[in-house]
Amino acid sequence: MESKTILVTGAAGFIGFHVSKQLLELGHSVIGLDNINDYYDVDLKYARLAELGIQRNQAEKELNLTLSNSFGERMQFIKMNLEDREALPSLFESNSIDIVCNLAAQAGVRYSLENPNAYADSNLIGFLNILECCRQNKIKRLVYASSSSVYGNSDEVPFKETANVDHPISLYAATKKANELMAHTYSHLYGFETIGLRFFTVYGPWGRPDMAMHLFTDAIINDRPIKVFNNGELSRDFTFIDDIVSGVIATLSETSDRSSLYKLYNIGNSKPVKLLDYIIAIEEALNKKAKKEMLPMQAGDVKQTYADVKALQNQYKYMPRTNVKEGVEAFVNWYNTYYN
Repeated sequence: MESKTILVTGAAGFIGFHVSKQLLELGHSVIGLDNINDYYDVDLKYARLAELGIQRNQAEKELNLTLSNSFGERMQFIKMNLEDREALPSLFESNSIDIVCNLAAQAGVRYSLENPNAYADSNLIGFLNILECCRQNKIKRLVYASSSSVYGNSDEVPFKETANVDHPISLYAATKKANELMAHTYSHLYGFETIGLRFFTVYGPWGRPDMAMHLFTDAIINDRPIKVFNNGELSRDFTFIDDIVSGVIATLSETSDRSSLYKLYNIGNSKPVKLLDYIIAIEEALNKKAKKEMLPMQAGDVKQTYADVKALQNQYKYMPRTNVKEGVEAFVNWYNTYYN
């Protein structure tokens, strides 16, 4: 792909940071946007930005578009809420943006039980704001984050994009399903390409502290019991961050499928792992046994995830390469370095 200017929302987030870094290393220009909310430790978010050459004192300045950093003028950062109906259109109007990669969202299934309004603001109003800005500024392609959570507790595995996803079991999942419907409407009405990516349990270095990989590692190191829900009778299609990034970057390039402007793809490892086996991999990487607190199923959680990734493979030659043992070791190495 020739050099482009790409707006990456959620640039201080786990996936957004890694995607931004890879785009910069490929020679593209990135306009990173994030509101740096306090859903989890903001120090981790600022540390990610520092890896992109954006120092904390720069990142804390709202609407700052002129930054000096290690990637020169190819990396800009703006602290902004996605749902800001004045600032976001102004950002689009004042920059020549080729492609939008919308990875910003209020994440977390369990947190949606505690603070539903945060999901309406970011995932619904914010996403509509992105769609409107794309329409008004003639953006030709929008790649956005959906989630495997839209499949709910489906027993039909592996999960296929053609499956019925009308029965989400968390508000988070419902907002992601809504994003897909909204994108379909805008592709149909206004003729620009939308590509939704249903992420499957992403993990790896710089991962979110509220996710299982981080929680388990931290608890085991500090001799605390880990919470094992549904008595361990869960399986997840754990997908290493590098494999996710390769898929996202591919969809940001020129697409080979011209049959439809609206597209949805699963992006996962396509090799589900039992939760207890995942814990064993962490124990082996740490050389330390976990103390397990066996608990019932949590509200809003699902029993299994399993991605059928044939569509993404066929269109973009997507091929996940990292097994859980390698991925867990990479995370633990990063964790030990970052937390000293």
